[in-house]
Amino acid sequence: MGEFACRACRGQTGHLVLDLGEQPACDYFPPCADPGPDRLYPLQMWLCSSCGLAQLAAGATVPKERKDAAPAALVAHAADAVRRVAAAGLLPDGGRVAEYSSPHGGSWLGLLADRGLTPVHDGGPADVVLDCFGMMHAADQSAALTERVARVVPRGALLLQYHSLETIVRYGQWNALRHGHYAYYSTTALIFMLAAHGFSPSTAWRFELYGGTVLLAARRAAESSAGPDGTIRALLAEDARASVLDPAMVLGLQVSARAHAKSLHDWLASERSAGRTVLGYGAASRAVALLRRAEADRTLLPAVADASAVKQGSRMPGTNIPIVHPTELAVRLPDAVLVLQAELLTEVRAAFPEIEAAGGRWVDVDTLSYCAASR
Repeated sequence: MGEFACRACRGQTGHLVLDLGEQPACDYFPPCADPGPDRLYPLQMWLCSSCGLAQLAAGATVPKERKDAAPAALVAHAADAVRRVAAAGLLPDGGRVAEYSSPHGGSWLGLLADRGLTPVHDGGPADVVLDCFGMMHAADQSAALTERVARVVPRGALLLQYHSLETIVRYGQWNALRHGHYAYYSTTALIFMLAAHGFSPSTAWRFELYGGTVLLAARRAAESSAGPDGTIRALLAEDARASVLDPAMVLGLQVSARAHAKSLHDWLASERSAGRTVLGYGAASRAVALLRRAEADRTLLPAVADASAVKQGSRMPGTNIPIVHPTELAVRLPDAVLVLQAELLTEVRAAFPEIEAAGGRWVDVDTLSYCAASR
């Protein structure tokens, strides 16, 4: 990796654990009228030997991710998370809250205001500093964490939500790697980063979102007399079992990438050969590298439906697959709908019962398995 330095600890020793080659920017959806070719950028994951942070190896792409409406699954997740944090006594009535959000979900500020907290929008101090999938978008991880901890008042709490590297490794979620996402946190690495800023974890909550996400609460180490609770210890034990600090284990993502892309290509080709039509749903950034590595084009996947008005009329980066309005599903009634964002499956399936009524099936892109027919 030459002179590359860790985005958190500045260490220069590490290993390349996933290389997806040259990929288009996953956060820019070109107009259908633009035939390309799209500009390509290297897409690689590097694992720091010093602090254990898995991170994007190359620099930034130019486009920025757009904030879309939060899927129902993320809305429900936010409500559940706020309930759990409140039950733990970490939301002081009349306190202040500062939020760092991301393009992947809606704001929690309304839910927190209902709990008696007042939002702070000017960069000022807060009793609760919340980061929901936001910090991973910072190229300089050390500076991003420095900014967040500096805003936590004495006896306040820092809440960090992240898609666990242990989950990514365990389930082979290689396409979690994408441009603009600079860090992939294991609990072990995140605790190391917090310690360097004088913070230590107190508790955490697990969620099924994305296969396994964690919301971790941390306080200043000098204020944390009890130390990490059982949930934190269990998360660290899971990291150890998954060997998330071992580059040889994380390299398994490379094997998963090859197998997944081949399986998708073969399945789409088989469906086309059998005369069956497949449409996609969810123009997700995580699907960009998958569709390109699977050599999918509009002959295999004629269109991807998406509820985002700004994406409709565009195409998937790196392919000629157009993005259409979701009502196209009801018009075309495909034999199968390939759902490219697993968290959307429940709501889109409920929104289009006519797919199954006409004999069509819903397919999870991660497993290529058909969902059981609705009763």
